[in-house]
Amino acid sequence: MLELFDRQLRQEARPEGPDARVERAGNVVRQVAPGHGWNGILWSGLDERTADAEIAEQVRYYGELGQPFEWKLYGYDRPGDLDRRLLDAGFTPEPAETLMIAEIGRLPLGGEPPEGVRLVPVTGPDGVELMADVHDSAFGAPATHFKERLLDQLAEGEVVAVLAMAGDVPVSAARMELHPGTRFASLWGGGTVPEWRGRGIYRALIAYRAREAVARGYDHLQVDASSESRPILLRLGFEAITTTTPYVHE
Repeated sequence: MLELFDRQLRQEARPEGPDARVERAGNVVRQVAPGHGWNGILWSGLDERTADAEIAEQVRYYGELGQPFEWKLYGYDRPGDLDRRLLDAGFTPEPAETLMIAEIGRLPLGGEPPEGVRLVPVTGPDGVELMADVHDSAFGAPATHFKERLLDQLAEGEVVAVLAMAGDVPVSAARMELHPGTRFASLWGGGTVPEWRGRGIYRALIAYRAREAVARGYDHLQVDASSESRPILLRLGFEAITTTTPYVHE
């Protein structure tokens, strides 16, 4: 699973969004995107001799573009002290997460939301606004450029977004990014407002997106799991593969 993930979603990554591009530059694969797009290092093949120079080159490159960027560090990346080298180069780590992968055929796909809650596909600006409201409440902070990026992805047809509604009130939201040409779809979000947690909504959103992935020809799901979602995903049949930590350079 890790070998497949590394090759398809890191080394052979496709651009996210219509104006983004993915470049193979020396020993790294990076994405460059204008405006509200994501900029960062997707993959690196470094060693003790090349790491510091390559880090400095990426800092220089994105600096000339005037773009903050992220170095997405995985637990198996080399050299073993790459995290320290990034710190020395001025990067700031964000909380570590667990890379989890599942074969969809082994997952329970019948999970339904609790009574009084229905799942509603998001297809346009009104739904995106509701998703942003849920995100702010569930995670305690607004996501930078969340709405702009999601609208771009919806226009490109490379995301599945869904709201959990209790009557007219949005109580949870999630999305799934599609990676054409690969076997993977990626799960993101899944945030539930505090008063609705513990009722099975997160599990229902996993099942909903898994069914949508199968309908589109994908057979693996990938998620960067927080400490809160990891136990649920393990019970559903996901495997913990490695860690992933964003290192941000402003």
